[in-house]
Amino acid sequence: MTNTAATAGLDSDLAPDDLDLDEGVRADPAAHRMLTGDRPTGPLHLGHYFGSLRNRVHLQRLGVEMFVVIADYQVITDRDIADRLAEHTENLVLDYLATGLDPDRATIFTHSSVPALNQLLLPFLSLVSVAELSRNPTVKDEIAHSSQAAVNGLMFTYPVHQAADILFCKADLVPVGKDQLPHLEVARTIARRFNERYPHADGSTVFPHPRALLSAAPLLLGTDGGKMSKSRGNSVPISADPDTTARLIKGARTDTDRRIGYDPAGRPEVSNLVLLAALCQDRTPEEVAEEIGDGGAAALKRTVTEAVNEHLRPIRARRAELAADRGHLHRVLRAGAERANAVADATLTEVRSVMGSL
Repeated sequence: MTNTAATAGLDSDLAPDDLDLDEGVRADPAAHRMLTGDRPTGPLHLGHYFGSLRNRVHLQRLGVEMFVVIADYQVITDRDIADRLAEHTENLVLDYLATGLDPDRATIFTHSSVPALNQLLLPFLSLVSVAELSRNPTVKDEIAHSSQAAVNGLMFTYPVHQAADILFCKADLVPVGKDQLPHLEVARTIARRFNERYPHADGSTVFPHPRALLSAAPLLLGTDGGKMSKSRGNSVPISADPDTTARLIKGARTDTDRRIGYDPAGRPEVSNLVLLAALCQDRTPEEVAEEIGDGGAAALKRTVTEAVNEHLRPIRARRAELAADRGHLHRVLRAGAERANAVADATLTEVRSVMGSL
């Protein structure tokens, strides 16, 4: 689990009770708003799907209002240019719709289409110290894997920009993986400090304190045993065809013990593959491991490949249908931008009002 203590000085009260919100959300789904999103740097993978995408669809079905940001401005946090940005953006929309997001119930938009959202970055930066930002473990990890020779300012302020993503629409739910909890703590800290410094005249506050919603598998390992990531070349894309999926899983790291077991601490790579099959088959990892038994890595990878391809089969079929009408994807983004701009403009006006800058 990510060491959130590394962000000492920021709010760190993300206790387990904060992470299982289903019961409360189910009681009154319409009372909640969720913000989530991704950078358009490549195809979404199984880590995204099990760590976040399924949660989004689940909450949408419950009736939670949803905002989904395609963070095109954040592409250049760890690279010099935004390569193939339009293509990657369209493919993100395809992945969203294919996995079940409904554009009539989810506001899907890009950073660059909502100026007021990005203007919130300036007052928010005044609410955190340089020392607090420098201690963020997620930023440290991203910097370590950056393709740039030097770290730019946008990477350093990345958590604050994410806070603007969350708070512009006053989201109170954010589905994240454990590695993203430090970023959410920054958003919670900014909301608390802004509310304390700039309350309304009647004492009411501007921003809610967003809460994390973790999935059953918030962090899947990549085929090399490290964190699954688009930029590290170790992921299995949702959009991959069955043969490509088989090839990628075949190359996944395992160990020399022929007996397959589920021991995340002692055998992380094998256990990761067991967990992946279990998630796809809606079974427990222990059941999958017991079934494979002494079959070894070959049987394990065969089981995982069959489970992944079967689970993704209807999603891939739906994606192929959607890809035939790129104009529909553009209409989804235009409608989302219109809605997001209306919300962001209202929030920025409120922020300026309590700050006395209107």
